[in-house]
Amino acid sequence: MVKLKKTKGMRKQIRLNEVEEINLLNQWIESQKPDSGSNPLSLRPLPKDSKIGKFEDGKNGTVFSRYAGVRKFAQLPISDKTKRGLKDAKYVDMTDVQSAAIPHALCGRDILGAARTGSGKTLAFVIPILEKLHRERWSPEDGVGCIIISPTRELAAQTFSVLNKVGKFHKFSAGLLIGGREGVDVEKERVNEMNILVCAPGRLLQHMDETPNFECSHLQILILDEADRVLDSAFKGQLDPIISQLPKHRQTLLFSATQTKKVKDLARLSLRDPEYISVHEEAPTATPASLMQTVMIVPVEKKLDMLWSFIKTHLNSRILVFLSTKKQVKFVHEAFNKLRPGIPLKSLHGKMSQEKRMGVYSQFIERQSVLFCTDVLARGLDFDKAVDWVVQVDCPEDVASYIHRVGRTARFYTQGKSLLFLTPSEEKMIEKLQEAKVPVKLIKANNQKLQEVSRLLAALLVKYPDLQGVAQRAFITYLRSIHKRRDKEIFDVSKLSIENFSASLGLPMTPRIRFTNLKTKKKGVFESSIAMEPENAQEYEAPLVVKKDLLGEDLEEEDFALKPRGEGKEVEKSTKEEEVPMQGTRVLKNKKLKINLHRPFGSRVVLDEEGNSLAPLASVAATAGTEVALDEEKRKDFYKKVGAEMRKADAEDKKVEREKRREKRMKQKIKRKRGAMEDEEEEEEEEEGHDGSGSSEEETGRNRKRAKKIVSDNEENEGKINTDSLSVAQLEEMALKFITQ
Repeated sequence: MVKLKKTKGMRKQIRLNEVEEINLLNQWIESQKPDSGSNPLSLRPLPKDSKIGKFEDGKNGTVFSRYAGVRKFAQLPISDKTKRGLKDAKYVDMTDVQSAAIPHALCGRDILGAARTGSGKTLAFVIPILEKLHRERWSPEDGVGCIIISPTRELAAQTFSVLNKVGKFHKFSAGLLIGGREGVDVEKERVNEMNILVCAPGRLLQHMDETPNFECSHLQILILDEADRVLDSAFKGQLDPIISQLPKHRQTLLFSATQTKKVKDLARLSLRDPEYISVHEEAPTATPASLMQTVMIVPVEKKLDMLWSFIKTHLNSRILVFLSTKKQVKFVHEAFNKLRPGIPLKSLHGKMSQEKRMGVYSQFIERQSVLFCTDVLARGLDFDKAVDWVVQVDCPEDVASYIHRVGRTARFYTQGKSLLFLTPSEEKMIEKLQEAKVPVKLIKANNQKLQEVSRLLAALLVKYPDLQGVAQRAFITYLRSIHKRRDKEIFDVSKLSIENFSASLGLPMTPRIRFTNLKTKKKGVFESSIAMEPENAQEYEAPLVVKKDLLGEDLEEEDFALKPRGEGKEVEKSTKEEEVPMQGTRVLKNKKLKINLHRPFGSRVVLDEEGNSLAPLASVAATAGTEVALDEEKRKDFYKKVGAEMRKADAEDKKVEREKRREKRMKQKIKRKRGAMEDEEEEEEEEEGHDGSGSSEEETGRNRKRAKKIVSDNEENEGKINTDSLSVAQLEEMALKFITQ
């Protein structure tokens, strides 16, 4: 096919046609725009024989058809280039949010758009962007005309893909600015030539601070996708500097499944009489009707057993599994992968490189598999192939997070299923979901299909020692995430079976746990509670015991996966009761063990100088005839001597241990006083966020870890002090000096 070269006359005619089209579109929009505050969906549909989208010349001027309330993209007053892009992408019929939002957006009004996940919010702002710049005849020389801000890289990449599909016949230049990849220098060279920027907040702020001549003073339209997440405290340090550099006279569109109405948030964005569009506000449910949502009560120590059993019984499904922290994602993925469940397993979290994240995302779309992830995938993403199941192993922080998680399935009227695991202490979450019009159904587990994986994990940790450290971090970060949750009515770490949870991960011993302002308070042997204390945290231990019946066998419990024995409830005592550790738990340091006097003895062979074996107690024996008897004096002297040696060695060991603990405490006090002791892992989990905001934090490119050092008063002269070489007395003197300052 020969492509004809456009002559100068042809190009001029095209420009004239574009100008004429723009004039007609402006007249159409102005003459038929919906009333402010109205809902275009409330208008009756137009008759089928109406000439939609065609201009009719009358005696008194041009007559235009009404476009508010229409149901097809072809009926909108939009440019021919946009219509061709929509047609090629097979977008024909509009969804509710598109029909309601686009008429107001084409008029240049600010919009607060709220609609269910999977309802087509991306097109609801992509079309107004293209039309706004088209009618303004925007060119590459005009610079940045639109900025789209997304909370995660994956969502930004998805929006960029939709923009390219629909706007491929326009001549606008568009750029994707996200972190976690190379090419920042290339971006800095070309970002000033871009008309549309799709970006994460951190990367955009980096260009505003570092890229020469980068400015947005002519910005026409600003889009905040997943606006409630972008406006929360996790992004405040990035969004506020960005907004301060943008012109106030602009159009602003905010879209999310759970929209914010806070006055302070709207004031930050300088919105002008925004149109609030909530197409599903009057709907009977807050989630799609095609989504089947179930909840199962599972003790924390049985979660992995239940997850393993679920995967083994759904090998032909595409499953998205949400966990609270990236350390949990890493451990569960590695451990289950080694156990080979029979289906491909993938993992994705905010600290992975961008190339790896996109690769995992693509692989999950291509074939049936299980994807373990954090909340970094909870918002906005539209998987090309339907997700069959969304499994939430850990309870989401709030109802909004739940809605965003389950929104990855049942998109665009397709079918979907979700399963939520709740511990007995988190059951109140069911009430909150029902109050928010989220229809969930409580179900029970099929114990016949339940497969215990805890014992396999214990063997796995022995075979792969490196995996034990990953399991420990998963254990600690999960408890920290529960401790940090704001809703203490649901999330109470003191109500969890800590020992059993540790054993369920395959750990031989419970890791040391320290919580800020928490201290263990034990009540008897059956319960442990955590009391608030102003001093430093202490270790958390939760001893658990069960009864034995008269035959010495364990008492039968009810279905443990569904009706766990309540913690803190003492079992009735019997005359022949014996306390034993539960299976999978460890004996605590302060627990006295009973010695079985009838246990078999070990044998030790002692030889004399000639090589003949001696009796076991020959060294303390007295020979009388042919009989060998104990010499009581020798036996007592021997025991006394050995006992003295052991006591001496024990005293020395205790002294050394006390000195080590004392020195360690002094170092910690000094570091806390100087403000240089930071828990890096705790900060990473906070970045990962409640909804995966960690991906944005690392994008700033300006996060620098502060050096950890301890210095004296004359720091400039003496420099760093090596605390390892100091004695305890010197450390005490230094600590006293800091305290008295």
